[in-house]
Amino acid sequence: MICPHCERNLLRKERTGNRCTHCKRSYALDPKTNPLRLNDLRVRRITTALTDGGRIAIVPDQLWYALSRKRLRDSDFGQGCLGGAFAGAGFATVVALFAEAPALLIASGALLIIGLGISVARVMGAGKGIPPVVREGFPALVLSPWRSVYGGLPPGVLDPSAYGTGTAGAAGSANSARSADPAGAAGAADPAGAEGTTGVLVCPDRAVVAFLVADGLPARHGLAVVRSPAEAAAVPSNGPVLVLHDTDADGELLVRGVREALPGRTVVDVGPPLRTVRSLPQAVPYRDPRRRPGPADLRILTALGTYTPEELKWLGQGWRFPLVGLPPARLLAVVDRVAGQVSHGADPDRRRAADLGFLTWPEAAGPDPVGGR
Repeated sequence: MICPHCERNLLRKERTGNRCTHCKRSYALDPKTNPLRLNDLRVRRITTALTDGGRIAIVPDQLWYALSRKRLRDSDFGQGCLGGAFAGAGFATVVALFAEAPALLIASGALLIIGLGISVARVMGAGKGIPPVVREGFPALVLSPWRSVYGGLPPGVLDPSAYGTGTAGAAGSANSARSADPAGAAGAADPAGAEGTTGVLVCPDRAVVAFLVADGLPARHGLAVVRSPAEAAAVPSNGPVLVLHDTDADGELLVRGVREALPGRTVVDVGPPLRTVRSLPQAVPYRDPRRRPGPADLRILTALGTYTPEELKWLGQGWRFPLVGLPPARLLAVVDRVAGQVSHGADPDRRRAADLGFLTWPEAAGPDPVGGR
């Protein structure tokens, strides 16, 4: 790996204890020991891309997904066993031929079958889409070592402790949202008592809420930010309700739940459409076995009549595109545009168009700032 300080190419023996033997300085992450195979230079490069060169702030969850993308595309299923099975089969075959031992030939055949089985499973996608580091474990495995070496998080990454609890409200200005506690409004504001609220933004992802508050988006558009249909119903506003969610079964059901909880209100689905996102080559989904939809949820999704059998199967397997996986600048731009069109006195025709969803996410996306790095 390259030393992030003196930029020398270090052999494993030249960086024991995460310290460069040339410049004698410590670094945070070693690709040989880190489960995401990270090094400090890669973290800096990806952070710079996500923050648009420092123009915006991001949350650690967005950094987690960007750093996990490469591993999500590939499968580590049986990686060690695969080579061992084929090597063992070859060795047993050679020994069996020279020693004339039929039992070894049978063993080599069994090992060969095991190796072929693992190969087929990998081709079929076994292990693909499973993050090697879960979202909740990212702060301890990556951010804590970084803090220990550099005394803080990478530039532009918000402190995760700032949005540990609470929901965001419309109170507060863009300047206060960009303060040292960028998600302070998320814990302090009471959405049910927010004055000057022109609409509601429902987003169940606490990290995404903190990201939007840090940019001042809710305050800019007079939106009370809540995380559930019940909280949305408690906000004293007759304005439009924007629902921002992951592209998964839970997200689709959330939109339905909000519309049922708020009959007669304008409810705009701001979540990225499943069909659109799946068609983008740069979009990388992941699977969470803990959050697979149950049979009842799948029956509801089937009854909607908006998904093909293949899409329903995909959702049923627990696949998803999370909001934290979208390029942060693009996420901000789209939500800002929709909030401006829908919440600030859009004409009736435009409101109806927004309710149909075509004002949400464009069919064609621009270049991916992170890519496969």
